[in-house]
Amino acid sequence: MSPMRRCSRSACPRTAVATLTYVYADSTAVLGPLATYAEPHSYDLCAEHSERLVAPRGWEVIRLAPDPAALGPSNDDLLALADAVREAGRRPEPAPAPPVAGEGGARRGHL
Repeated sequence: MSPMRRCSRSACPRTAVATLTYVYADSTAVLGPLATYAEPHSYDLCAEHSERLVAPRGWEVIRLAPDPAALGPSNDDLLALADAVREAGRRPEPAPAPPVAGEGGARRGHL
């Protein structure tokens, strides 16, 4: 997974949980779930700063709620974890024993 992103506010050490994007043409600020990638024209905010966000006078703030289904692990994540646990629990197959000299086709060199 990508490294933890910090809040874009000055001197805020908290972890980002939301992404703020401005749509200047519509005088709108859109605050939604943390974006997958950090974009140069958007701002990552911690929970405290995202809750206290106010837009400039005359602007509208649109708050997009995260999809509850996307918050937890998916079925694919759970199946991959179960497969990894099963694989780790398997006993390694023993290595074949080396042939004993004089048996089963072991040859001695000659000079």
